[in-house]
Amino acid sequence: MGAGHQHGGPPPGPRGTAGAAYRGRLRVALAIAVLLLAAEITGAALTGSLALLADAGHVATDVLGIGLALLAIHVANRPGVHERRTFGFARLEILAALLNCVLLLGVGGYILIEAIDRLRNPTEVPGGLTIAFGLLGLVLNGISLSLLMRGQRESLNVRGAFLEVLADALGSLAVVAAALVIILTGWPYADPIASLAIAAMIVPRTVKLAREAIDVLLEAAPRNVDLSEVRAHIRGVEGVEDLHDLHVWTITSGMPVLSVHVVVSRDVLDSVGHERILHDLQQCLGEHFDVEHCTFQLEPHGHAAHEPGLCH
Repeated sequence: MGAGHQHGGPPPGPRGTAGAAYRGRLRVALAIAVLLLAAEITGAALTGSLALLADAGHVATDVLGIGLALLAIHVANRPGVHERRTFGFARLEILAALLNCVLLLGVGGYILIEAIDRLRNPTEVPGGLTIAFGLLGLVLNGISLSLLMRGQRESLNVRGAFLEVLADALGSLAVVAAALVIILTGWPYADPIASLAIAAMIVPRTVKLAREAIDVLLEAAPRNVDLSEVRAHIRGVEGVEDLHDLHVWTITSGMPVLSVHVVVSRDVLDSVGHERILHDLQQCLGEHFDVEHCTFQLEPHGHAAHEPGLCH
């Protein structure tokens, strides 16, 4: 469709997917999560705190979730694309994010069941030791959050790991708050209530992430791309009479793709040629929208009537 334009071929490119840039930070976050898991399991065994155990359970999903994120990034950026997989394994990052959602919802459900049981049969929890382990979790999670803060804006896969760490940090805060209440008042229900708060913090963020991941898998248009504006800009290119079969979707985070049939005036095609129109279309979309990997089919007026019905 003309030299110098991005048409077809695997889009990951030399830099890989959006999540690949944060591989090193994810590894550090994974090491921190493993350390925190060991500490919180020990703390839960020593104190009998359900909130601390719930937080440890969530850290366990952090370890698995971040590990899945790293595995997905590794596979998605493997060199050499299989002939049948023209976009490589890039979408594995989205599948990993969706699996993280399933894990998070499972942890939230477990915490809910255990907290209800503790509300019926409260147990004594030593506040001082629980605070110490809660503060340790807060500090370690804070380090991981700072490492993943930037990447979560660019990659759904990294965002899945970031949200797990964020929910865990909020869980550590709830553990500390519950332990303070126990120390100051001796109220035995503070621990299971803190556990319920942890579950309540996990679910909404998880549902939001799942919705975004499902949108990608269903090839919905990216939220930051207004299709009506895309149509207006394409129609504004000199020589363009109309367009149809406009599709915009996302392969994985940071990899939006567009394809469209553009009806072009025969006079303009004859005078300036395909190359000039392709250049104008690519420049127009590249300047105004976050969609650079575009495929344009240029066709004269009336050509659409000869296309198969499934193309409309």
